[in-house]
Amino acid sequence: MHTHVFSTRKKMGQAAGSVVEERINDLLSKQDELRMIFAAAPSQNEMLHYLAQSDQIDWSKITAFHMDEYIGLPTDAPQRFANFLKEKLFDQVPLKAVHLIEGDDNSEKECQRYANLLAEKPIDIVCLGIGENGHIAFNDPPVADFDDPKLVKVVDLDARCRQQQVNDGCFVSLDVVPAQAITLTIPMLTSGKYLYCVVPGPTKREAVGNTLNGAISTDCPASILRTHQNCQLYLDTESARTDQQEGFLKS
Repeated sequence: MHTHVFSTRKKMGQAAGSVVEERINDLLSKQDELRMIFAAAPSQNEMLHYLAQSDQIDWSKITAFHMDEYIGLPTDAPQRFANFLKEKLFDQVPLKAVHLIEGDDNSEKECQRYANLLAEKPIDIVCLGIGENGHIAFNDPPVADFDDPKLVKVVDLDARCRQQQVNDGCFVSLDVVPAQAITLTIPMLTSGKYLYCVVPGPTKREAVGNTLNGAISTDCPASILRTHQNCQLYLDTESARTDQQEGFLKS
């Protein structure tokens, strides 16, 4: 896994966005279309802004997915990840297709519907982050499975994951954060040909350390990213611990 550290969050997001843009164009020079999965979180704001403003991408050849959704929120709730990504990117660019997860009561049925869409063709690019508890998507340590037989599943969110949603300013208090969500599984996420992981901020420092230097274990689900052949990690100086920066590519 190639790691890049930037002096500011803005520089980090711009650099990640630029590399994703370059990869998109490289792939589209060789194939007619591509399929991308996006994370929905404040950590992705700078990269998503770069991509939304790009005039170098032919979005009409790109099909977009997202990697998780709360169960039980109203359709118009701003906290829904589908709504977040529509605001930040999906409604700003002319995508070929957008497939959104519906966090309704028929959650198992919805998992199968979304899994079928994902399985139609390979995933080219995944833009993701890492949670404070080391999760990727909503694969928290208690439910993460590196050999998960499912592509999409319903999960219970652990306490630290739910608290992060309050820390990020998405919810006013822990008691209103949904307890369940639909998530793409770890094998589904890591099936992407190219992974670009953007992780800013001091609250992610512990998770970044465990991802890079801890055991490859579901105790820190993001540690599995070290086994992927084409994964790049983008950090700012707040998320990268100073005692771990030796050997990093600092930009």
